[in-house]
Amino acid sequence: MGPHPAVAAIRLAVRRVLHDVLTDLTDPTDPTHLGDRSVSGDPAHGPTGRRAAARRNPSGAIPAPADGVPPLVLVACSGGADSMALASALAFEAPKLGVRAGGVTVDHGLQVGSDLRAAEVVSRMTALRLDPVESVAVRVGRDGGPEAAARDARYAALDEAADRLGAVAVLLGHTRDDQAETVLLGLARGSGIRSLSGMAEVSGGPGRGHRYRRPFLQIDRQTARKACMVQSLPVWDDPHNIDPAYTRSRLRHEGLPALEKALGKGVVEALARTAQLSRDDADALDAWAADAETRVRDEDGRLECAKLYALPPAVRRRVLRRAVVAAGSPAGSLFARHIEEVDRLITGWRGQGAINLPGRVEAQRQGGRLVIRQG
Repeated sequence: MGPHPAVAAIRLAVRRVLHDVLTDLTDPTDPTHLGDRSVSGDPAHGPTGRRAAARRNPSGAIPAPADGVPPLVLVACSGGADSMALASALAFEAPKLGVRAGGVTVDHGLQVGSDLRAAEVVSRMTALRLDPVESVAVRVGRDGGPEAAARDARYAALDEAADRLGAVAVLLGHTRDDQAETVLLGLARGSGIRSLSGMAEVSGGPGRGHRYRRPFLQIDRQTARKACMVQSLPVWDDPHNIDPAYTRSRLRHEGLPALEKALGKGVVEALARTAQLSRDDADALDAWAADAETRVRDEDGRLECAKLYALPPAVRRRVLRRAVVAAGSPAGSLFARHIEEVDRLITGWRGQGAINLPGRVEAQRQGGRLVIRQG
């Protein structure tokens, strides 16, 4: 008799991702083994298509471990049902593929007793025979609101741990339900197609290659919880996940149920499909913009306004965003309204002055050229 269907589903998802990681190690320049799955250049910002990313930076794949040392894959585990299910599947599948499996839990310090809870999660991961396992304490700032600040601190801690331990990948437990929530949050902000594309199955950042993997984006939250229950895995339900002070919590417990009541079942699946379709379109537009940027600069590398004006608006705004980020503006602080203001220097020029942007970056039109630089 085989495993419960929920357990089989999570194990299959992890097995596929581990195969992808091992393929990246053996042939880092071949982007085709993930099929149509997408890769993002950063956990939260600046994603690009996997094929385009491979063309631009073939060496950006995950670094191979030292000769004779099995590659290490970490799971980011909060102790919740999603990440505990992921940890159990990694512990089961990794040894069969010659991969070392470890785990990291991040103590955000936002609740009384969080250090004790983190120690308990370490104990649970150890019981699953993950090694190494550790807890990392972080200090959460205030930039971008509590949810964004906690996320930034968490990824910084995971990056540090992965670098220090020499991990080739970090698995994250985001599910199809998380993806649907991300799409709706982007829609509510009036964001562009990139935000509607949700989370990438593969993401990383400068020098990090394709570090972050999300095996459960096609698996619903209930399947992960069921897998924990049938395996008798203890889970911790974070009270922040039901706290109405947090936007995502309100959406999860009020917004999505209301949509399903009004529109019928299948809303989560439809939103997840929307994310993938949007990602495909966004990847194509990003690749177009990357190519167009080389053609709209003069011999000194300055952006020519007339050539920018001739581009389709979606491509032009992407070129402008790339230029602003390259000049030093933090991608996470750069919003559509900022790019629209810069775009008006091209499409609605009336002699207006410089545009001030996040990161002390300034955009100004001078002599038919768009000058973007840090002040």
